[in-house]
Amino acid sequence: MKFEIGDSVLVLDEDLSGIIKAIDGKEISIETDDGFLLNFDATELILKASSSYNIASKISNTNIQDVIAEKEQAKRKSSKKMKPKAQAQAAVEIDLHINHLVKSSRGMTNFDMLNKQIQTAKYQLEFAIKKRIPRIVFIHGVGEGVLKQELETLFRRYDNITYYDANYQKYGLGATEVYIYQNTN
Repeated sequence: MKFEIGDSVLVLDEDLSGIIKAIDGKEISIETDDGFLLNFDATELILKASSSYNIASKISNTNIQDVIAEKEQAKRKSSKKMKPKAQAQAAVEIDLHINHLVKSSRGMTNFDMLNKQIQTAKYQLEFAIKKRIPRIVFIHGVGEGVLKQELETLFRRYDNITYYDANYQKYGLGATEVYIYQNTN
C-alpha cells in the first residue's frame, strides 16, 4: 500500500487516527488528533477517507475494503427471546428473610426464626407440588449457612425434586433453586 505525506490514516488494533508527517522506509510517523507524534510500521496503518470512492482509488486490495465496510456498519445486538415454554417455567421466588415473614422479630430467638423460615419453605414447597409449579427459588441469604443447610435437609426428604444454587448473577450465593419433577400419571 502506498502512503503519502498528508494522508489521513487509522491505526489498526488501536483507537488512533492521524495525519502522516514523515515516511522513512516502512516506518511512518503520524501526528494524532491530540497532537502527538507516533511511529508505526506501514502494516499497522490503513488510509482513512471521507468517502468510499477515495478509499477505492488508493487501495487495490478488496479484502481491506470489505474489512473497512464491516467495521463501519452499525453493530446490532442480538436479543435473546424467551421461548413460550421457558416463560411458562419462570421461577417463583420465595424470600425467607425473617423480616419478610413476620412484622417484628422482636422477642424471637434464633431457633424460633429458623423454625418459622423452615415452616414457610415447607408450606411453599408443598403448595408448589400441589399446584404443579415446576421451579421455585428460595432466597435465604448468605449468613452463616444454617438456613441453607436446613433447607437442603428438607429438600432431601422429597423424591421428586432436585435443588442447586440459583443464578449467581441474579442472587449471588444467597439462593437455592428447586426443580419439581411432575408425575405424568
